[in-house]
Amino acid sequence: MTLDDQIIGTRVPEHTAEVERGRLRFFAKATGQRDPVYSDVEQARAAGHPDLPVPPTFLFCLNMETPEPFALYTTLGIDPRTILHGEQAFDYHAMAYAGDVLSFATHVSDVYSKKGGALQFLVRTTEVTRDGEPIATLRSTAVIREPAAVAS
Repeated sequence: MTLDDQIIGTRVPEHTAEVERGRLRFFAKATGQRDPVYSDVEQARAAGHPDLPVPPTFLFCLNMETPEPFALYTTLGIDPRTILHGEQAFDYHAMAYAGDVLSFATHVSDVYSKKGGALQFLVRTTEVTRDGEPIATLRSTAVIREPAAVAS
C-alpha cells in the first residue's frame, strides 16, 4: 500500500484525558526522575507550581488514551504489524499539572517515502490544549515497512 499525500489533513476523533497525580508519580519513578517536584505536592508548590507538573514526554502517554489508538492506521488500511516508531518531538507552550483535563486533536501533517517506497513515513501532529489554551504540539513519525516494494 502506498500512502497518498491526499491523506494529509485527515483527522482522528479528538479526545480528552485527565492528568492524575498517581500516574504522574508512577511515570516520574519509572523514568528515573529524581526531582521531588514531580512526585511531592508540597515540593511542587514550594517551587511555585499549583500541583505536580507534567514531566516531559508524559503527554505522549495521555495521547495514547484515545479509545482506539490505532484507528488512523486501520482506517488507512495499514497493517499495524508493519509500523515502526520513527521519531517523536514535543514543543511546549505552557505547563500542565495534575488535575488538568487536556484535549488532544490529531491530524496527518505529512507523508513521504524512501527506498523506492519500501519505507513510508506518516507524520501525525497533535495539538494539546487546556480550556482552549495551547499546552503543547506533539509530532510523531511512524515508519511503515512495505515488503512488496522494491528498494532502489
